[in-house]
Amino acid sequence: MTEQQPAPENPEGDEPIKQRKNGLYPAVSDELAANMKTGWADTELRDLQPVEQAPHTARRRAELSARFPGERLVIPAGNLKTRSNDTEYSFRASTEYVYLTGDQTQDGVLVLEPAGAEGHRATLYLLPRSDRENGEFWLDGQGELWVGRRHSLSEAEQLLGLPAKDVRELTEALRTATGPVRAVRGHDAGIEEALTDKVTAERDEELRVFISEQRLVKDAFEVGELQKAVDSTVRGFEDVVRVLDKAEATSERYIEGTFFLRARVEGNDIGYGSICAAGPHATTLHWVRNDGAVRSGDLLLLDAGVETNSLYTADVTRTLPINGTYNDLQRKIYDAVYEAQEAGIAAVKPGAKYRDFHDAAQRVLAEKLVEWGLVEGPVERILELGLQRRWTLHGTGHMLGLDVHDCAVARTETYVDGVLEPGMVLTVEPGLYFQADDTTVPEEYRGIGVRIEDDILVTEDGNRNLSAALPRTSADVEAWMASLKG
Repeated sequence: MTEQQPAPENPEGDEPIKQRKNGLYPAVSDELAANMKTGWADTELRDLQPVEQAPHTARRRAELSARFPGERLVIPAGNLKTRSNDTEYSFRASTEYVYLTGDQTQDGVLVLEPAGAEGHRATLYLLPRSDRENGEFWLDGQGELWVGRRHSLSEAEQLLGLPAKDVRELTEALRTATGPVRAVRGHDAGIEEALTDKVTAERDEELRVFISEQRLVKDAFEVGELQKAVDSTVRGFEDVVRVLDKAEATSERYIEGTFFLRARVEGNDIGYGSICAAGPHATTLHWVRNDGAVRSGDLLLLDAGVETNSLYTADVTRTLPINGTYNDLQRKIYDAVYEAQEAGIAAVKPGAKYRDFHDAAQRVLAEKLVEWGLVEGPVERILELGLQRRWTLHGTGHMLGLDVHDCAVARTETYVDGVLEPGMVLTVEPGLYFQADDTTVPEEYRGIGVRIEDDILVTEDGNRNLSAALPRTSADVEAWMASLKG
């Protein structure tokens, strides 16, 4: 990785460009500085077409405006976070900002200014292209020659359908602003500092909750992006099955890297840390260390999702026999989870309570645990006391979208205690997990974990399984794996 070189202070009196303490060049000569200002072609992009989600983001902003009339609304994208010394984590813009703008650039801020009868005027505050006059473009660590070109303000306006201004002027404007203000917190400390005497935690939380609830029902663009994410995820699972022999020779990390390749080639990234849990690691719900052995005869619980370039993510799980065939006990447990998932999916329909699919799946799993003699019935008692949770552990699903656990700050009455509507997308993912040290179950159960997860769209007349292209029954999984390996 090359080193950024230091620069002198900007002669126009702006803040000096950030310098590296131990750079090899102590200074920039006047002659070099002058040379670097000239001889560059005009690369401005013209006649750009709006991004696909532009009409959808405009509608979302209009809904937001109607909810908070007369108030200034501030939604930041967020800033880079340092990983180590002068290297940063990959940037991922805040969900609220992406949802309302379609933009993904660091340091961006959406501001909705009250405009009387017109509602609000929306302005996007962005970093303009890096300055060639003061040397920023080649001397600053975030300059164009270091990290790549960013859009000019004019280009951003064409792409996003919003007027754009220089974000470096925003903090001062916010400090002197009057009237009620709400902001999405937790992403941009500078913006929050500028608003410190103008906002309250209660008002800001109401804004965040409203935007979360806006996302409960997906529009056509969002459903299309989620289907793209799922389709790429299916191909990623196929990739993994084809290289299980290589994973056996190395570790779970081979599985993780294989899926990650598909995510980066066909999308933006993985939507969350991939769970590549072989053997007893499958009983750890969020096993993301992925450093364990992959052994023939064990199960692989693969929970992974591709994130599209628009940042919508899939979330799919399959539990696969590493050697291609379930043994009798593995099959019994897998088939029980499949039966529970079938019951859960059947309960997903418009007008149903959100909790219905969870209750349906949990009932099946409780019945199986009683049938196998692992817990004493009756089933109603088991469910009332939640005794099945020793082996089922988690809820049976969650909303899905820009976040893998989407709409997480929505009010309980509109989410968990709410009613399903067409356009909602949620996961259905029951599981059974028998810990390796659980002495309440027979020894042969210990260390077996099974989860099956699919992404389900609520439709006008029922539901559609977006991830139906991945086999689910134990027999179909075995046949699918054989076809890929063959």
